[in-house]
Amino acid sequence: MLAPPPEGTFDIDPQSIPIKCTTKSDGSPEQDPLLTQEEGGYLTGPNASRKWKMKDCLRFLYEKLKLKQILQPPIIASILAMVLGAVPFLKSLIFTPDAPLFFFTDSCMILGEAMIPCILLALGGNLIDGPGSSKLGLRTTAAIVFARLVLVPPVGLGIVMLADKLGFLPPDDKMFRFVLLLQHSMPTSVLSGAVANLRGCGKEAAGVLFWVHIFAIISMAGWIVLFLNILF
Repeated sequence: MLAPPPEGTFDIDPQSIPIKCTTKSDGSPEQDPLLTQEEGGYLTGPNASRKWKMKDCLRFLYEKLKLKQILQPPIIASILAMVLGAVPFLKSLIFTPDAPLFFFTDSCMILGEAMIPCILLALGGNLIDGPGSSKLGLRTTAAIVFARLVLVPPVGLGIVMLADKLGFLPPDDKMFRFVLLLQHSMPTSVLSGAVANLRGCGKEAAGVLFWVHIFAIISMAGWIVLFLNILF
């Protein structure tokens, strides 16, 4: 270890920092410190301060928008798949059967076939104490089921009809319109239960999914009859 000299220490007095002398407009000397201190550190130039400001801004947006809760693994995988599929070079490199990296796609397809059974097993494990073991309560669960199965389908019907009026949908393709309408009346995906399980609320999500799928048997039958009467 280095020891301080006998006549002093390693501590530097701010008053003893070397200064440079410049001349003011009136001819009097102006003294500026060679090293500028700010909050315990030294400035290295405007680029460094700009870099730190950008980092602070990005960190603020990341925390304010709660991107950690939004960017879950399924969403990240979906965005990555859309990017890879939209670029022709990457698509021919990964997704085509004769691509050099098609083994990666083949492995993902094999894992994807087992995804739904694994998710159902996880949901079943969360329902080990019954669907009423969640902390949401009867009113909250009933409101979620009502909103998903009764309120969402009319909104989807209005969106599809508006898109049809504006010419966004293929003409004379009633089956395509029926699929668009049907997806709004479907129960919540079991994948949402897996995402909720990552956030530590798997029991609540499993209870809601249980009741949504139970009552969807009745609601889907009614909405399918209505959609068929509208389209055909």
